[in-house]
Amino acid sequence: MQKRKLGKNNLEVSALGLGCMSMSFGYGPAADKHEMISLIRKAVELGVTFFDTAEVYGPFMNEELVGEALAPMRNQVVIATKFGFDCDAGKQSGVTSEPARIKRVVEASLKRLKTDVIDLLYQHRVDPNVPIEDVAGTVKELIQAGKVKHFGMSEAGAQTIRRAHKVQPVTALQSEYSLWWREPETEILLTLEELGIGFVPFSPLGKGFLTGAISADTKFDKTDFRNNVPRFSEENRKTNQALVDLIGRFAAQKKVTPAQVALAWLLAQKPWIVPIPGTTKLHRLQENIGAVSVQLSPEDLRELESAASKIAVQGARYPEHLQKLVGR
Repeated sequence: MQKRKLGKNNLEVSALGLGCMSMSFGYGPAADKHEMISLIRKAVELGVTFFDTAEVYGPFMNEELVGEALAPMRNQVVIATKFGFDCDAGKQSGVTSEPARIKRVVEASLKRLKTDVIDLLYQHRVDPNVPIEDVAGTVKELIQAGKVKHFGMSEAGAQTIRRAHKVQPVTALQSEYSLWWREPETEILLTLEELGIGFVPFSPLGKGFLTGAISADTKFDKTDFRNNVPRFSEENRKTNQALVDLIGRFAAQKKVTPAQVALAWLLAQKPWIVPIPGTTKLHRLQENIGAVSVQLSPEDLRELESAASKIAVQGARYPEHLQKLVGR
C-alpha cells in the first residue's frame, strides 16, 4: 500500500484509510462485532494504517470496537476520532465543544480505544457557541499533555479553519468529497493547499451510490439514515443514476469497478488527499484497496470531469437540520 502525508505536519498514513462508522451506526443495525474485528485486522494485513471513528458512532460502541480490534497492532496504525456532538444521554443531541467537555471526551475516548494517545482528534462539527480559538487552544493543551498528536476539523468553513490554524496548526480536514459532491473545489481545497493541511474525504463513494449497487428500487433498513437524505429519495436516485452509469461505462473501459474509478479519481486530485471509504464486507474492502493501483491519465481525468460536469446531481446531501452544521 502506498503512503501519503496529510499536510505539512508529517502525519503519514496509507493512501486509503478505513471509515469504521458503518460497522456500528448509521446504515442499519450494527454488524457482528467479531466479524468487524476480523475485518479491521484484515485491513491492517492489507496495508491500511489509518482508521476513523468517533464517540458519537453508536454512541461509544464504534470506538470500543476499533480499540479492541487494533490493540494488538496499535503501534502500526493511526487512529482518528472526534468530539463535538452531545451524546452524553446515549444519543446525539446537538453540537457542543465546551473546553471542559472536550477534555472529558478525550479521557473517555482513550479508555475505549485502549490507547494512551489519540493520533488525530477532529472537532466533528463547528460549535457556533464556542469560539474556535478556544477549541483549538484546548486541543493544543491536550497535545502538550501528550494525549493527542494532531488536530483535525470536520465540515468546517474556510474562515473558521484559518482562525483555528493560527492557534494550533490543523493537520487534516475531513469533509464529504466525491464525484457527486464537488463543493470543496470552490474554496476549501485552495485553503488547505495554502495552509498545508491534508484532506480526508468521507463518503468518497457517495454513501454507496457510486458503487452501482444501489438503484431507485433499493429498500434501506428502517434505521438507515439514507432514508432521510433528500439525495436518496426514489425520484432523485432515478435521476442521479446518470452519474453512476457514466462511471460504470468508464470503469468497463478500464476493466476495473465503478468504486475503483471513483476512489482513483479522488486520489488523483491531490497527493495530500486520503479517502476513507467504509464497508462491512471483506470483498468490498479488497475492491476499495485495489483502487490505489488504478492509474488515471490526465486525459482520463479530463474525459471523466467533462462528462460528469454535464450531469446535475439532484437532492440535498443532508436533511436541512444537518446541513445547517456544515461549512461554518
